[in-house]
Amino acid sequence: MTIKPGDRLPDATFMTMGAEGPAPVTTQDLCQGKTVALFAVPGAYTPTCSAKHLPGFVEKASQLKAKGVDTIACTSVNDVFVMSAWGKDQNAGEGVLMLADGNGDFAKAVGLTMDGSKFGMGTRSQRYAMIIKDGVVLDLFVEEPGDFKVSSADYLLEKL
Repeated sequence: MTIKPGDRLPDATFMTMGAEGPAPVTTQDLCQGKTVALFAVPGAYTPTCSAKHLPGFVEKASQLKAKGVDTIACTSVNDVFVMSAWGKDQNAGEGVLMLADGNGDFAKAVGLTMDGSKFGMGTRSQRYAMIIKDGVVLDLFVEEPGDFKVSSADYLLEKL
C-alpha cells in the first residue's frame, strides 16, 4: 500500500556519508521535530535526476528553507558511496542531505517502487517528493512514469 498524506513514515534506516565514513540515519533521526522536504529519484547519475531533479533542490535550497523547511533530503536506491559521490558532483553540500536506500527498504515500505529491470536497474524508487512534519506526511507528489513535474523544487515551493 502506498503511503499517503496523514500517514506516519515507517521506521527505516538510510545510510549517509559522515566524517568517519558511512553512517545510519533513521526516519526518526531525519524527521523528529522537523519539517522535511524529501525527494526520491530512480537513480543517481541518471539523466533527469542529474540534469534537473537534484540541481533544482540544490539551487532552491535557501528558498525552501525560507518557507519553513528544516531539512532537504534526496533518496535513491543506490549505495552510500554512489550517493556521496553524486552529491559532491552536484554540489549538494550542506543544502541537500544525500540518503542511500541501498536495498530499497524505504522505497518498499512507503509503497513507491518501480521496476527498472528493463534498463538493468532492478527495483528502484519512483520519482516523487513529499513534505513531512515531525514524521507525518503532509503532502505527497508522485510523478507519472517518465514525467518530471510535481516532484520538482519549483513545484514544492508553489505548494508550501
